[in-house]
Amino acid sequence: MPKIAVHNEVITVIVIFNVEFGVQQKLIDAIVPFLRIVKRQPGFISACIHKSTDGQKVVNYAQWRSQRDYDAFLNNAAVQAQGKRLRDFGIADIHVYEVVVSESKIGTPTISKKGYLAHIAEFRMVPHNQARMVELAKEHILSAMTQPGLLTASFHRSLDRTRVINYGQWSSVKDFEKLRQQPGFGSDKPYWEGIAENEFHLYEVVDVQTPR
Repeated sequence: MPKIAVHNEVITVIVIFNVEFGVQQKLIDAIVPFLRIVKRQPGFISACIHKSTDGQKVVNYAQWRSQRDYDAFLNNAAVQAQGKRLRDFGIADIHVYEVVVSESKIGTPTISKKGYLAHIAEFRMVPHNQARMVELAKEHILSAMTQPGLLTASFHRSLDRTRVINYGQWSSVKDFEKLRQQPGFGSDKPYWEGIAENEFHLYEVVDVQTPR
C-alpha cells in the first residue's frame, strides 16, 4: 500500500478535479483504465483515486520515484494521447508536493480502500505565504491529533509554493465534525485566516493502482 511519510524519497502529485453533479462516476470510469497504462511507466509508484462524498470532487493522490520520471511521463505523447478523454471533464488542479509534517496514531499512514474516511483540505495561497502556512500547520497538528477519531494527518506543500494540502484519515464523519467545533478549526477565526483560502471535502478511496 502507498505510504505517506516525511523524507519518503518519492514525489507526490495530487490531481484535483471539480465535477458537476452526476459526472463524478463517469470521470472515475475514465481515469481507472488510463491508470492501467500509466502504471507501466518507469518510476510510477502508485495512484489512489478518491471520490468526495458530496459528489463534487475526484482526487488522484499519486507517487513517482522522481521528478525526472514524472516529467518523462508528461512528455510521452503516446501515453498522454491515451488520457485525452480526461480533458473533457475540465482542467484539473495539478501540483507536485512534498510531505512536510505527518502525525499518526496508527503507525506510518498508508492509503487503502477501507478502514477510514479521508479528509482532503486544499489551502491556496500566494507564494510568499506558504512558509507561514506550513508553520501554522505544524503548530496546530498536535492539538488536532488529540481529537478522538483522527487517525493520521499529513501536510504537503506544493513545490510552486501556491498550495498546502492536508490529507487526514478519520474513523467517522461524527468525529470529524467535532474537530470543526474546536477553536481555530471551524469557520470562526480559523488558524489559517489571512494566510490562505481553504476548501475541504470528505472522501472515500475507490481505486489503488501500483505497478504490480
